[in-house]
Amino acid sequence: MATFDVERRLAIQRRMPRLFQYIALSVITLIVVVPVVILVFGALKTRGEMFSHPYTFPVPAHWENFGLILRTPSFWLMLRNSLLVMLGTTAGVLVVCSLASFVFARMQFRGKDLAFNLLTLGLMFPITVAIMPVYLVVRQMHLIDTFLAVILVQTAFGISQNILILRGFFASIPIELEHAAYIDGCTQFGFFWRILLPLARPALAAIGALTMIISWNDLLTPLVLLNSDSLWTLPLGTMQFQGQYSSDLALTAAFVTLSAVPAIIFYMFAERQIVSGLTAGALKG
Repeated sequence: MATFDVERRLAIQRRMPRLFQYIALSVITLIVVVPVVILVFGALKTRGEMFSHPYTFPVPAHWENFGLILRTPSFWLMLRNSLLVMLGTTAGVLVVCSLASFVFARMQFRGKDLAFNLLTLGLMFPITVAIMPVYLVVRQMHLIDTFLAVILVQTAFGISQNILILRGFFASIPIELEHAAYIDGCTQFGFFWRILLPLARPALAAIGALTMIISWNDLLTPLVLLNSDSLWTLPLGTMQFQGQYSSDLALTAAFVTLSAVPAIIFYMFAERQIVSGLTAGALKG
């Protein structure tokens, strides 16, 4: 009987950590999912229903809010602007980070460690802290109210963390493979382009996916650097729309939902690449 009680207590003790994990994951899931569900439900209600019972299931569902937003030309203009900024930023981050990571991982030169440490200091200065000097620099370059300004700033603030990921990948490639490539007549850039980049494809995919999502949701940089309504991105348009239609919460919820749909869809397709790329980078780094 005593042996049975001991085994039972041990079984309970083994189950408790897993139980706490399930509870924690359930709480986190609710925190993330419930606001999204309320937002979508609100977009499918009328203005009166949104005020009277905002947390109930919409019966019947009113799709006219989405139709009204989709018939607005400014929504499609802001969607195009967000796509241009996102693609430009992603291309810039991938090009700069891959080249810089190759230099720091595979080349030897005086002051390399100091330069790398200075570069990683960028992690300590988020855009919210440095926005005033960034604005002054961009103004001196005469780039205010241009897509190029937003792309350059977003690229600059995405370099430090992504170089840390790629550098670990590039440094983990055996040196014997590099020597064999040089013996076969490959140049340094040829080794980088033909061998190193294909091997680092998971990390590049993860960096590209994360950069796209961060750029798509960025509000502060376009808010400070863009003045013309024709250049506004979707986060800026969402802020303006909420101010203009603050009394119509259902219509505002529809606009916010449609603005978030592209990022959600993209993340659903890219989630596997993000997890596999960052996990492999951590193991190799």
